[in-house]
Amino acid sequence: MLKSYEAIYENGQVKWLSEQPQVSSARIIVTVLEEMKTPPKRRIPSALIAGKAKTLGDMISPIIDEEDWECLK
Repeated sequence: MLKSYEAIYENGQVKWLSEQPQVSSARIIVTVLEEMKTPPKRRIPSALIAGKAKTLGDMISPIIDEEDWECLK
């Protein structure tokens, strides 16, 4: 069984951020997440479409009743 643990590798040492695995020896796979120097650019919609959207009905409830859903029968 595989289980994930979060840690920081720094100066040749592993510092556990959550629980530490309770094993004396194990084969491991290390995934390195590179830090992003600048945050990703956020897309900005065109000013030409501002104020032109309309909400057509309830966005939370389904369009049809759950009793009519074929997958639930």
